[in-house]
Amino acid sequence: MDKLKKAAGPLAGARKHSIFDKDAAFRAARRRTSSHDVTGSEPGDEESITDFTRNELLALKTSFARPKYANTYRMEPYRKCEAHVARKKVEEILKNKLKDFKYQGSNGASTCTELTGEILAAVKELDFDRYKYIVQVFIVEKTGQSIHIASRWVWDVARDTWIQGQYETEDYIAVALIIACYYE
Repeated sequence: MDKLKKAAGPLAGARKHSIFDKDAAFRAARRRTSSHDVTGSEPGDEESITDFTRNELLALKTSFARPKYANTYRMEPYRKCEAHVARKKVEEILKNKLKDFKYQGSNGASTCTELTGEILAAVKELDFDRYKYIVQVFIVEKTGQSIHIASRWVWDVARDTWIQGQYETEDYIAVALIIACYYE
């Protein structure tokens, strides 16, 4: 028996604290020292910055909680998405941004990304109530082919809508699709 104790070393009698023992974890946390040096005034030996009571910690935690709002039970938006207003804005953006654009295969993707961001920001500025938007922009070179763009959505016919704007030159066509989904 003595041989086993000697082989185990000086920590053979020490017991590890259980992770489920909350008081032991709390005591161990209080014994730890801070690894951060605070410049300026140092607290005295009797007071510490990290000494909080449980009530103070709970009060601090609840002060950061998000406020809860009452349900509005509103099923209709105050201002519905008006497709004709958004279409004019989208076509204006396409016309202004693409008037000096020369289509090449390498610059089409970055231009579509820029247009998507600008169109999304412009539609959000129109401030239609409780709508989320999905914007897709396609730039396709004209080489005598036809193009079909199709999308499928779970749709609420009364509130959801879509908007299409396009800009066409002799070299390419740009099509912007905006899906406006009502968010209850």
